[in-house]
Amino acid sequence: MASLARSIVIGPLFRSSSKSTSSSICAQCRRTFVSSPALQSGHNKWSKIKHEKAAADAKKNAARTVFTKNITLYSKLYGPNLNDNPQLATIVAAAKKAGTPKALIEGAIARGQGKSSEGATLEPVIYEAIVPPNIALVVDAATENTKRVIEDLNQMVKKANGAKSPSKFLFERRGRVIFEKGESDLDVDDIMEDAIEAGAEDLENDEEGNIIVWSDPSSTQQICKAVGSKFNLKIAESDIVWHAIEDTKAPLDSSEELVKFMDLLTSIKDYPDVQAIWSNVSRGNMSDDEWARVTELIDE
Repeated sequence: MASLARSIVIGPLFRSSSKSTSSSICAQCRRTFVSSPALQSGHNKWSKIKHEKAAADAKKNAARTVFTKNITLYSKLYGPNLNDNPQLATIVAAAKKAGTPKALIEGAIARGQGKSSEGATLEPVIYEAIVPPNIALVVDAATENTKRVIEDLNQMVKKANGAKSPSKFLFERRGRVIFEKGESDLDVDDIMEDAIEAGAEDLENDEEGNIIVWSDPSSTQQICKAVGSKFNLKIAESDIVWHAIEDTKAPLDSSEELVKFMDLLTSIKDYPDVQAIWSNVSRGNMSDDEWARVTELIDE
């Protein structure tokens, strides 16, 4: 009986305590809710800062990529010595002024000679893959550790739900030299005879008026030297390209696949041993900004 009495007394006290605790928790909830806009505001501000920083970093990395690519080109064409290679000296000076790290500049010069910054011989690597929705990639790289590069690229492609797979058959291998128009009034007709004699197969102008010379891959250096020197034309690019066959191009729409594709291209582009990325992607249903971003990340 005493035990029953105690339970009757204790019961209300317990319920009262529980109610008090519940009220206390609710009060805390209300206080947290009231203060949450300030936390959200700070979060939004930090997100904006992060996005602006990411955009600035992307722009800086793109500029550095252009510098290092041109440094490698002029080192390959005219030698690594700045005193004997005014074109190389000019682009190196511009890269330094833009804040390109010394290590990147020295690495680009060495790469033009087929060497790493430590002097090791670089081996060419051609990596092929297919990523959703059935888009082909060919990645050109030069490295002293082929196995490491392939393993790293495999991981990037796998993250994008793609796979290492033959894709070169969807492209044709061509040599391409782009001469800057600059202040010159020269046009395709003016250099055609000399370009053909040096091995050119086709010539055209791009939208900016630059002269593009297509050739067999083995003729690019001869065209650079013969045509560039004679007409005093600045070489914007000299590449052996993987040119997508028109009938094999794969459209990509604005979607989650597009986001993953751009993330993949960014990762590959930032990989230090990668020289170029070629793709048969074509513009599907996406915005101008999205397509512009894609074309910035691939070599055409």
